[in-house]
Amino acid sequence: MSRRGSLPLDDGRLFLTDGGMETDLIFHQGIDLPSFATFPLLEREEGRQALRGYFEPFLELARTRGAGFVLGSCTWRANADWGAELGYDATALAAVNRRAVEFIEELRARAPADQGPVVLEAPIGPRSEAYSPSFLMTADEAEQYHSAQLQTLSNTAVELVTALTLGYSEEAVGIVRAASAAGLPIAVSFTLETDGCLPSGQTLRGAIEQVDAETDGAALLYMINCAHPSHFADALAEGGPWLQRLRGLRANASSLSHEELDGSDALDAGDPADLGERHAALRPTLPDLAILGGCCGTDIRHVTHICDAWLGV
Repeated sequence: MSRRGSLPLDDGRLFLTDGGMETDLIFHQGIDLPSFATFPLLEREEGRQALRGYFEPFLELARTRGAGFVLGSCTWRANADWGAELGYDATALAAVNRRAVEFIEELRARAPADQGPVVLEAPIGPRSEAYSPSFLMTADEAEQYHSAQLQTLSNTAVELVTALTLGYSEEAVGIVRAASAAGLPIAVSFTLETDGCLPSGQTLRGAIEQVDAETDGAALLYMINCAHPSHFADALAEGGPWLQRLRGLRANASSLSHEELDGSDALDAGDPADLGERHAALRPTLPDLAILGGCCGTDIRHVTHICDAWLGV
C-alpha cells in the first residue's frame, strides 16, 4: 500500500532538512568516512552520538521557526555496490538500512512536545559517482538495481524516499518505478553543473519532463541538490509549468564546480549570508517550494540563513 497520502508536505508549511552531513562530519568533527558513507557510524555508539549531535541543531532550528523537518537516515550510500566496497553483503546491508530508519525513529521520539511535524526520510544515492559515473544504466537496469534497497525500506517506518544527487534521467526513471512498486513516496533530486545542466548534459527541465513522462508523474516532487544557486538560477528563470514540480532545494555552500571541489583538500564554506539571500531571490520563481536544506559544505549556519531569508525573518 502506498504511503503517499500520509505526508504533510502540501499544507503550505515550510519543511527544513539538514545540511552537508558528510562534509560537516569530516571537516568539522574529524570523522573519517570511507567512500563518503555515513551508515557505518550506526555500528558503534560513538558514531551514533556524533549523528545525534549533528541533527539536534537542525531540529531545534525547525522548532523555533515553526517549520516542519525532513529527517534523513544514513542510507544514501547503503546500496549494493557501495556496500560491497565497505564489506557489507546483502544481508548486512539490509540490516543496516533497517537500523538507519530505527535510528531516526528514535530521534523523532526524543523531540520536544512543541516540535513541528517530522517526516522520516530515507535518502538513496546513485549507483556510482554522480558527477562522473563509471557506467550508465538503462531505466530497466536502474529499477532492478535499486529495488533491493527500496524493498528493504518498504518494511520500515520510513515515510519518504529521496533519490539524491542523480546525474542522469534514466537512473531517476528506474528509481521512481522501483519506489512505486515498493509502495514508497519518492522525491527525485538532480545535481547540476555550473551551466545549470545535469552532468549528462541534459537540461533540468528536460530531465523532469522525461521522468514524469516515463513514470506517469509518479514522483511526489523534484529537487536540486549539490549545486550552488549561481549554477541554476538562470535555468529556473525560463519559467514554465515544469517549475511547479520543483519543490525542494539543497544547495552547496561553494560556487566552485564539482571538479574543483573534488580536487580540493580544504572545505569551501562560502558565505552563509549570501547563500541565504540567493535563496530568497528565488522565492518568486518557486512559490510552492516545500523543502529547504543544504548540501556539501553547508552546516547549521547556512541552513539558518537560508531559512530566515526565505521566511523574511
